[in-house]
Amino acid sequence: MTIDLADYEKGAKFAGDYEATLAALQERLAKIQVAHIIHDQRSVILLEGWDAAGKGGIIKRMTADWDPRYYQVHPIAAPSEVERDHHFLWRFWTRLPAGRNIAIFDRSWYGRVLVERVEGFCSRKEWKRAYDEINAFEKQQIDAGANLVKLFVHITQETQDEQLSQRLDTPWKRWKTGTDDYRNRARRADYLDAMHAMFARTDTKHAPWHVIDNNHRKAGRIAALTAVAERLEKLVPMDFPEADPAVVKLAQEAFGYRVS
Repeated sequence: MTIDLADYEKGAKFAGDYEATLAALQERLAKIQVAHIIHDQRSVILLEGWDAAGKGGIIKRMTADWDPRYYQVHPIAAPSEVERDHHFLWRFWTRLPAGRNIAIFDRSWYGRVLVERVEGFCSRKEWKRAYDEINAFEKQQIDAGANLVKLFVHITQETQDEQLSQRLDTPWKRWKTGTDDYRNRARRADYLDAMHAMFARTDTKHAPWHVIDNNHRKAGRIAALTAVAERLEKLVPMDFPEADPAVVKLAQEAFGYRVS
């Protein structure tokens, strides 16, 4: 079924106890990370979306209870001169996670068919070819044992303008906005065309897109964390080992531990 971003613009408030629901989701995600460590799993979580859509806020809450030794966040900016001299996927290979790790991409290889397409940073031939290259790249990672979750964080123009205004009004948030935000804002229609083409070509059975309506921040964060948890719980073994008998014996000798 074709993804239409207009279907993700209700911005309904979260119905329920936000703090309790968030805490429960963070506990689920903490167990999922432990399952990665125990079962030598590796996962990639990527977030795409509009400027000021709230990707950072989602990542902050997703990782709140994670052990920092076993996950990495990769904020993807414009490629360096060296990176431009290679195939566009080259710079992502070294950022892929090792076993027991989760890699989070704040923007990703989809820049080739979004900002690079719209702003003319690559040729038409290059971005049209990129759909098949991206699908092959993702399938290759999955076939090699990686798990992949793709989130697209959507907001309306009205919500984006509110967020951009808030960044200007808040001194410690001004670093998060710049002229690029307004260059991109002026071409919203072109970006929408590119986004819908991206969904049509890369929303695959093995690597589906999950669109998040983040016009209401609390509801969007819950939806995003739920999508990640549900996807990874299906892909990662969630059984945990019995206590090591040798360690149990040491605990019994050390402080009289009893199996509960």
